[in-house]
Amino acid sequence: MNSSEVAELSKRGPWLGLPPRHVGFAAALLLAAGGLSAGWVSLGTQQRKWIFQATPVPAASADELAQGARAEAMESVWIDHVSASTGRPIRLHALYAAHPDPNAPLMLFLHGARQYLGGSVFRIEQMRELGFAVLAIDYRGFGASTDELPSEAGVIEDAGAAWRWLGERHPDRPRYLFGHSLGGAVAVQLGARLADVPAEAAPAGVIIEGTFTSIRDMFSTFRWGWLPVSMLITERFDSLAAVPRIKAPLLIVHGSADSLVPSRFGRLLYEHATAARRFVLIEGGTHSTTSWRGAAQYREALREFFGLGAAPAAAAEKT
Repeated sequence: MNSSEVAELSKRGPWLGLPPRHVGFAAALLLAAGGLSAGWVSLGTQQRKWIFQATPVPAASADELAQGARAEAMESVWIDHVSASTGRPIRLHALYAAHPDPNAPLMLFLHGARQYLGGSVFRIEQMRELGFAVLAIDYRGFGASTDELPSEAGVIEDAGAAWRWLGERHPDRPRYLFGHSLGGAVAVQLGARLADVPAEAAPAGVIIEGTFTSIRDMFSTFRWGWLPVSMLITERFDSLAAVPRIKAPLLIVHGSADSLVPSRFGRLLYEHATAARRFVLIEGGTHSTTSWRGAAQYREALREFFGLGAAPAAAAEKT
């Protein structure tokens, strides 16, 4: 299969029986299975393009971004760090949604593939309504952040830089990690890396919604998932291997009607976790509607499991 055939394959989503977001990645792996003359570097590049589907926005001035943030009662902020994986400086654009309560817990919000801050405002607002002050970032390659092709290593670095930014500015407030979909996979990896840091730098809790167990397992749900291409996947996001290393209390939320990331993946993550954890299944929740369909269940879980939003609950215990 040559590159022109792959391009044609990517246009034929209905024939493959895959949603458009799946087709490119499936085509890339099919091409790899048949032999890729350009080599492993090209394979990795294509996978990164199709997994992240990074969504940049047209160039805008800092004033324009700040004005747009203020319209949403949020603050436009910038986070600078040097990427350990590339050695290059990275500038991340972020939105900070302060909470009326100056002592409200903090949340680092990590969005999924194809998303960017402009399309995540409603989710950020939902989390603020649940009682958090929220920092949401665009990884490199997304939104107005540094225009660089993201990678698994790179987005985890970006999330880590944002985590440090929150801690430096609000050292006395508890911090929570939240990730939706691919952002949940980033949160799992970062949560595992923060397992043994000093208490003041560790998450008070990790919350993931609609998250998969690994890219390999996601590929297995596609029509061509029977192909033996595991060894060709370079961006693995192996959450099933990482989740046992998380020591912070872990809340896993999934929609029963999530056709993109089946709820069995959330259940598997729950079963493999070793920290205190809870699994919440939102009946009728899809990949994009679970957070608002399950708002009451979210609030109840935050209160009972983390002691948030009401009088402190008893210490979370492994269930």
